[in-house]
Amino acid sequence: MDIDLFSDIVKNLITQNDEVALPGLGTFVSELMPSTFSDKGYTINPPYRRLSFRQRWNEDDTLLIDFYSQANGTDMEASRKILEGFIDGLRETLQTKKAVQLPGLGRLRATKENTFFFIADEDLDIYPYGFGLEPVSLKTHEETPEEVSTAVQELHQIVSEPVPAEPAVPAEPAALPASAEPSITEIRRRRLGWPGIFLIVIGTVLLALIVFTVVARLNPGVFDSILYSPEELQIINYPLK
Repeated sequence: MDIDLFSDIVKNLITQNDEVALPGLGTFVSELMPSTFSDKGYTINPPYRRLSFRQRWNEDDTLLIDFYSQANGTDMEASRKILEGFIDGLRETLQTKKAVQLPGLGRLRATKENTFFFIADEDLDIYPYGFGLEPVSLKTHEETPEEVSTAVQELHQIVSEPVPAEPAVPAEPAALPASAEPSITEIRRRRLGWPGIFLIVIGTVLLALIVFTVVARLNPGVFDSILYSPEELQIINYPLK
């Protein structure tokens, strides 16, 4: 087995499956990524499948061995030995050279601590359902004749729709009887409000005090005749010797 054949097998399997285990090395994982925006929101990118690698695997996953066995007409045990031998060689190359190129997929890399990771090719396409999908730029998008025709038809339908009849205007309510109409005092109270009425009362009291003071100074006897009887006035005004 060579690296080209191995890469083709992995790519074929990962197109139809979410995971492909490489016993003794790790697992390729394919994830569906939703549509995204770029170029400050002016470009819509179609959905795609992202390929990554994790350094663990399921010993019971025989997907790769089953595919190789059916494609080459070999039994499961022989297919297992062939694949395990090839994958052991990949691991040794990664640990020594720190990189392995998988044609049509990308590159497997290794850190100094021999942690493996994967860098996919920029043009990698493992999403058959996304065939033909291209990014859409909102800056340069021009409406097709079909889109224009559809928009005109929708506008025509909106214009052609009958205008709903206006609701009937309710009759004016009958005038209230005289007994139900508010009095003039009530109307003034509503206009002034309680703060206004309070200020009027205070002003009236102050005005009365001012008038009382002025009159008392000019003619003190006026209030004495109101407050006291004639007998009490004689006693009050009786001259002292």
